[in-house]
Amino acid sequence: MNPLHVDLELVKKYNVAGPRYTSYPPATKFTDDFSGEELSARIDANNASARDLSIYFHIPFCETLCWFCGCTTVITLNHDKGAGYIDYLAKEVAKMSPRLHPARKVVQLHFGGGSPTFLRPDEIRRLGGIIHKHFTFSPEIEASVEVDPRRLTRDHLVALREIGFNRASMGVQDFDPKVQKAVHRIQPREMTQQAMDWMRELGFRSINLDLIYGLPHQTPDSFDETLEAVLAMEPDRLAMFSYAHVPWIKPAQKILEQKILPSPETKLQVLKLVIEKLTAGGRYVYIGMDHFARPDDELAVAQRNKQLQRNFQGYSTRSGSDIYAFGMSSISQIPDAYWQNEKELPKYQDAVDAGRMPWHRAYFVTDDDKIRRETIMRVMCDLSLDFAAMSRKLGIDFESHFAGELAGLEPFQADGLVQRTPGGFTVTDSGRLFIRNIAMCFDNTLVPAGERRHSRTI
Repeated sequence: MNPLHVDLELVKKYNVAGPRYTSYPPATKFTDDFSGEELSARIDANNASARDLSIYFHIPFCETLCWFCGCTTVITLNHDKGAGYIDYLAKEVAKMSPRLHPARKVVQLHFGGGSPTFLRPDEIRRLGGIIHKHFTFSPEIEASVEVDPRRLTRDHLVALREIGFNRASMGVQDFDPKVQKAVHRIQPREMTQQAMDWMRELGFRSINLDLIYGLPHQTPDSFDETLEAVLAMEPDRLAMFSYAHVPWIKPAQKILEQKILPSPETKLQVLKLVIEKLTAGGRYVYIGMDHFARPDDELAVAQRNKQLQRNFQGYSTRSGSDIYAFGMSSISQIPDAYWQNEKELPKYQDAVDAGRMPWHRAYFVTDDDKIRRETIMRVMCDLSLDFAAMSRKLGIDFESHFAGELAGLEPFQADGLVQRTPGGFTVTDSGRLFIRNIAMCFDNTLVPAGERRHSRTI
């Protein structure tokens, strides 16, 4: 793919609130008014076959709060809380695992947070033992963990490798000390480099770095220095997230209102710099949305082969797998249902102590949802649609079924973001930045723009 040119006028035009489509319908449609019996029945039906598994464990703890953070966290300096939390994970897994088909293999494992490396190395080993007791790993497992370089030791990484992890992701956000101080996250470049050196020495086969644009004091010139430092580290993947200022949801973000947040124009100039710099010379492929990968990375290869998937862990190379998630606030996903655990630690613990599954919200997927979900996911992942192939896959006349939605693509065609073909359409290289907007054409759950509880699309 050639280096991308970002048209800031188009960015302003299409920068509206919209879903990220880690699921369809989006998680905003989940409800606490659901039948536990119905959910149990759908889980049992899902386990009539030995479908591949993806398992997720949410470790919510952090020692300090980063003021930009939108994650579900528990802030504490008491590391003994980690040991007690593992006890609850063990009980939850022990209650769910007998319901799973015994021949199911785990093709993906993910630890997210919070910060999973809040756990002590021996606690990581203990949790790994619990997981291996109840699940069978595929030999080709993709096992990814989020780590915090600020509280990381080499033994943490040794423990993670011992229990099967082969991929890691780290938050960098920005290397500028002024920005780091403003967002309450001091993480010198040398600290991140040390963590990467340990990972490579220990055999982690893929390393991702997360950056955020739109933070206090950022300018195109200052962020260019961070990009130069990151490129010198040669990560396999990069995620470039837009800072979402939602203090009504995350009150700590009000602190940033006292700092110097960049203007919308400056924020978009930083985004333009990032995309054009990362794609120059073919260094990284712009997968879409926030994600970049080296051309030989599994994500880029899967996208070229139209085998890329999308789920609550983001883009994935493992198709046809169901997510069973454990821990507070974690979200599970099977073809016929989504469900989320209790989002507050005491409520999660109370449910587990009472011998109940700690389910808090759920959504039961309809037949129309499945048709739209497959369409949206193929747009998000393949950046194209073949109408005849979709008709065969979905058992419908695709062009007739989605006549109105396809007409809604006309503005994107006029702006050079979508190109119609005799039997389908393709998202252009420039259109990758607007992939959420294009996918929204096929979403019939959207409320008026002013009522949407979503981040902006760009």
